[in-house]
Parts: sequence; C-alpha cells; structure tokens
Amino acid sequence: MAGQQFQYDDSGNTFFYFLTSFVGLIVIPATYYLWPRDQNAEQLRLKSLRKVHGRCLWYRLRLMKSQQSIIPTLKKAGLLFGWAVFLLLAYKVSKLDREYQEYNPYEVLGLDQGASVSEIKKQYRLLSLKFHPDKGGDEDLFMRIAKAHSALTNDESRQNWETYGNPDGPRATSFGIALPAWIVDSKNSMLVLLVYGLAFMVILPVVVGTWWYRSIRYSGDQILINTTQLFMHFMYKTPNMNMKRLSMVLTAAFEFDPRSNKEATIRPTDNIQVPQLIRELGNINVKKKEPPFCYPYSLKARVLVLAHLARMEVSDDIEEDQRFVVRKSPALLQEMVNVGCQLTMMANSRGGFHAPRLVSIENCMKLTQMIVQGLQESKSPLLQLPHFEEEHLRYCVSKKYKVRSLQDLVSLKDSDRRSMLRFLGEEKYDEVMAVLASFPSITMDTKLQVLDDEDSNNITAGSIVTVTVTLTRKRMAEVFEKEQNVTPCLGVGEEASTEDAATQGDASKTKAKVWQNKTKAAKKTKQSKKKKLTKKKPLPLPAAKAKQANGSAPGSEVVAVAKEEEEDGSDKGSESEEGEGNKDSPSERDEESDKQSDTEQDEIAGDDEEEWEALQQSIQRRERALLETKSKVTHPVYSLYYPEEKHEWWWLYIADRKDQTLVSMPYHVCTLKDTEEVELKFPAPSKTGNYQYSVVLRSDSYLGLDQIRPLKLEVHEAKAVLDNHPQWDIPETEEEDEEQEDSDGIEESEEEDEDND
Repeated sequence: MAGQQFQYDDSGNTFFYFLTSFVGLIVIPATYYLWPRDQNAEQLRLKSLRKVHGRCLWYRLRLMKSQQSIIPTLKKAGLLFGWAVFLLLAYKVSKLDREYQEYNPYEVLGLDQGASVSEIKKQYRLLSLKFHPDKGGDEDLFMRIAKAHSALTNDESRQNWETYGNPDGPRATSFGIALPAWIVDSKNSMLVLLVYGLAFMVILPVVVGTWWYRSIRYSGDQILINTTQLFMHFMYKTPNMNMKRLSMVLTAAFEFDPRSNKEATIRPTDNIQVPQLIRELGNINVKKKEPPFCYPYSLKARVLVLAHLARMEVSDDIEEDQRFVVRKSPALLQEMVNVGCQLTMMANSRGGFHAPRLVSIENCMKLTQMIVQGLQESKSPLLQLPHFEEEHLRYCVSKKYKVRSLQDLVSLKDSDRRSMLRFLGEEKYDEVMAVLASFPSITMDTKLQVLDDEDSNNITAGSIVTVTVTLTRKRMAEVFEKEQNVTPCLGVGEEASTEDAATQGDASKTKAKVWQNKTKAAKKTKQSKKKKLTKKKPLPLPAAKAKQANGSAPGSEVVAVAKEEEEDGSDKGSESEEGEGNKDSPSERDEESDKQSDTEQDEIAGDDEEEWEALQQSIQRRERALLETKSKVTHPVYSLYYPEEKHEWWWLYIADRKDQTLVSMPYHVCTLKDTEEVELKFPAPSKTGNYQYSVVLRSDSYLGLDQIRPLKLEVHEAKAVLDNHPQWDIPETEEEDEEQEDSDGIEESEEEDEDND
C-alpha cells in the first residue's frame, strides 16, 4: 500500500503557482471594484445637469474635484502594475509545465511508440556506449536510460509502468508544499519565527483591535453613540423643543468635537473670526453656561450653522469648516428624528414620562430643509430659486399677484408670471423657469384597511390599522403643461337662455358630485323624494293672489301644485302596483326569495374572491419589496448653498395634530423615483368613536412642498370572542354514527383475522 510523503519545494517552482493564484485573487476583484468608472459618463451627467444645477455650490465643487483629482490616475497605475505582475507570473508558470510531464520510457530512449524489443536493446547499447559513467557520461542520465530499458524489456517492470505509470511499481503519494525549502531550514528558523510572531501576534491584533474600537463608537447610521445619547438626554429633558434650542442641541454633537472626530478642527484664527461672526449674527445665547453648549467646538459649530442659514459670507479659513458642519447636519437631524420616535414608543408602552411633542420632531425635519437650502425659518420659499433676493419679493406679494409660495408661482398664467418677474432678464427668467420645472410635485393617495381580517373595512378597537399610501412623483413642468392646457370652453353656453341655465342648476343639485359615493347620492335622492311627498298642500286662492301681489311670478304656484299632484299620483300608482304584486301566490314569492338569496350569495362569494386576490397581491408585493434592494439615488436636489450633492428623500407619517402626538412612526422614503407604495401601521384607539388624524408628507430638502391629508377613523366595538363556534358543535346523532362505524370496522377486522387463521 502506497504511503504519503510531504516535501517542500527545493527548486521553488511550486511556489510560483501559489504566488500566481494569490496575486490573481487580489487583482481581479480589485479591478472590478476599484477601477475608475467612465469619466466621460460622469462628465456627460454633469453636463446634462448644468442648465438647472449650474449655480449650485455642490455642482461647482464637483467640477473642481474632477479636474484636480489625481486619485483615478493612481488607481489605474496601481491596478495596471498588479496585472503586469500577474501576467509575468503566469508566463513563468507556463514555462514550468514541461517539468511535470508523465514518465514515458520511449521518449527517454529516443524511440517511437511501439518499437520492438530488438530495436530497444540496440538503442540501449548505443546510448550506453555514449552516456555510461565509465565512458565519461552523465550518471543521472544513464540511470534514466537503464530504467527505461528495464521498463520496456522486463515483463514485471513493463506491467508496473502500464498500471502505475512507474516501472518500480506504486510509490508513496507525494504532496508538494508551495514554500521554498529555505523557509524550514534550521539556519533561518529564528528569522521565520520572528516574522510569524510579528505578523500574527502584533500587527494582526493591532489592526483588528483598532477597527473594532473605532466601529463600536458608531451606530449603524455612522453616528457616534455618544451623540445619540446626548440627543436622547436633551429630547427627554425638553419635550417641547423650539428651533433655537434645537440648533443648540444639534451643534453640540460630538462629531464637531476634535477629540472625538479627527475631521473636526480647531484653528488658531477661530479666536478672531468666530467672535466677529457672533457680533454680526446678534443674540445666539453666547452667555449660556450649560454644558456642552458653552464648549468652544459647540459654539463654533452653532455660529457656522447660523451663518449658513443667514447666507453670510465667511473667510476662506473657516469656510471648509462650515462645509463640514453643514454636510454632517442632515444625518444628525435624522438621528434626532429616530431618537424622538424611540422616546415616543417608550412613553406609549411604559409611561412614566412625557414623550417628545410632535412639534419637536417636525422642527427637526424643518431644520433639515433649512440647512439644505440655506434659509432661515421666517424666509420665503421663493428664495430657493436662483436670482431671487429679498428686495424682489415685494413684486410677488403685491395685491395684484399675491404669490407667497412655489405653488402660487406655478398656478399663475405665463403672461402674469412674466409680468411679475419683469426684474429678470430673458436668460435669468428662463433659468428660473427651468429650475422651477425640475422641482417635485407629489400626489398622495391613501387607502385605509385592516389586513388579515374578515371585514377589512371595519376598524374595531385595538385592531392594527394599515394605511397604504401611494406616492407619485412628477416634475413641476407637467403641472405647467396642465395649467396651459386647461382653457375655458364657453362659446355656445354663453348664448344659452336663462331658463336652460336654471334647469341645469336644478339638475346639478340632484346629481351626485364627483367626490361623493354612489350610496350618498342615492340617499340624497331618497331624502329629496321624501321631502316632496311630505310637502304642504297648496295655499287657497286668496293667499296665492296675495303672494302674487307681493312680487312673486304669476303662475309659479300653479305649476308647483301641478307637479306635486303628478308626483302624488305616481306615488299612489306605485303603491297600487306593489299592492297588486303582493297578491301573488306564496309559491311565486318563495321562488323570488330563493332567487334573491342565490344572487346575494353569488355576490358575497365574488366579493370574498376579490378580497382574497387583493390580499394575495399585497402579500406578494410586500415579499418583493423585502427582497428588492432599491437604490437611494433618486433625483438631485437644487440647493444653492449645500456643499454636497443630495437626493430627494421624504418623511411620511400619521399624526394627531390636536394632541400633538405621533400615531405612526415616520417612514423615511429614500427610493421615490416615480412611484412608491408605503404601508403605515398603527393600533386603533381602544375607545369607539370618530377620530381625525393627518397623513403628513415632508421633504428633507425643499421648503414649502410639504403636504397634509386628513384621515378620518371610525372605530367600532370589537366583536366578542365566541367560546362555542357553530362548526365546533357536533350533533349527538353524528357522534353515535361515528362510534357505530368504528365498532363495525373493528368487528370486520377481527373476522378477517379469524378467516386468515
């Protein structure tokens, strides 16, 4: 039986295989992930955004970075060097293949395959005279020649060669270790041991430990744990937080402290420039001694944020610090929203403390909009547009136009809009309209139901209510097109007579409006008929004459009396017909009732099938949403003063604005490109009655685009749990029949066993 043998690579050839594989495992994935993407594609994308975002700070910084950065060139050079090493090693390995060919004695003797024994012996004699050691030949070569001769002439050696590939028979299995022999040489043992100890006992623990201690300082959203604890402390301490207090808590984050974050810096010039900005800004609570608001890093960050909101120019020395603070602020405010939601959930479940007020959480969202757009709370949303200044707002808020929001500006006619913005030249006006056309216009549809329930539309106390909100994002340009397409279509209608207009007005009163349900319209028609049936009788003739004398139209009362008599007659006729119908035979009435019950059952079955299909579709849709990983790259935000490219994200939640509390936790919509469906769930109130909630959609990037939709909730009493369901009750006769069948089956099996015996 063959044994096993381990041997190191004395020649170093096997080591090249290991080295080639190792370099290939590094170079190939690194090329896929690190090779710079097509710069032309990025340049084309920036070029397509230039018309709208050309004045934005982030756009100008991106252009400068793409022109000055040498990182892509260094990446390409490093990857190309790695590929050169990999190809060189592969070429070296390809030249080593001949050393590992299968042993063939015919090749050793220089004969063709299938040579005869006489030819083999003759060739052996010639080679022996030439390569025998006594004749001055190579001893190793002569040994291989003798071995080949024996393998082809000796029957046992030939059989071993044909069976095992070796004339000597089966050999020990050889495992080559792809390390040079000098590594395990006793002379180099101390050096190798030192390298191993340094690599695995010093370098590796230090790298892993450094990574671990840095990572545990951050949450999943890359926010310092200390910052999260700070936010939780102050939101617990101040449930009703105004905007001024909120800005102080935000800028106290440890991300702005150089001791906790190396990206934050304290410059020697801060002692001169920060007090100067404080004097220009005015009252910002500098004398407040509450830590950490009084710390230098917190004061500097607060001053830089307030200067950004006031759109003040700062010196070049601290401009980079201001950009750093502004870039970090939206993520920190999102963390504050999450902390507020956690405290609200804890207060609802445990109690014992006041949850943060709704205004505190909404102020966090509003401050995010303000920081992205670089605007103060009291400023007009129109200042988000280019070329708009404070002195230009007087043209918009005049009595003629009364434009105070972006929606008001969109709803104006093109001629009125151009007349109002006459202070802009043609190029500037076109740029303003292009920017306004790129703003989002969101339509929000809501659907209220209780999933996994027999009656999904019936909301009972304590049930889990699901509000499915469908968000559709369009550009403001489409709103422009709709406004231009909607034109008044009068023409013939203007020439219509007053009598036709009156009749149309009466008809419109009886018709159901678009937003009303058919059931409501039917109820209104029934109520109107009842009112007509219960009208008073017409006045006698003298009274009618008196009314005519007072100015009423002559003949109007007569027409009304005639109409009432006709309606009474029709009602009487219908009653008589019903009476005749009731005189039918009982069998006919039973047949009609059976038909009605069958149709009702069919309708109920059809409704159940539709509900089941809708439930299955919703489940499949939720499963697909869990499996899909949508990109958070939606649409770039137009922001004149934000130093980084940002994409449109939204907050969606349900709130009780009367009690100033959250009903459902805010859902951060980060994947809204065209259409997005979001499910908001919350427990229904424990008491029955009508509740008025609000579905709120807030942008994290734009001011003035928030939406609020009313949500009416009618809570009914929960059904009592049945102790004994009808389907669980088994009649006694059925139980007796089952017992009888079981006993009969036992007797039959006993008889069969006796027959078999």
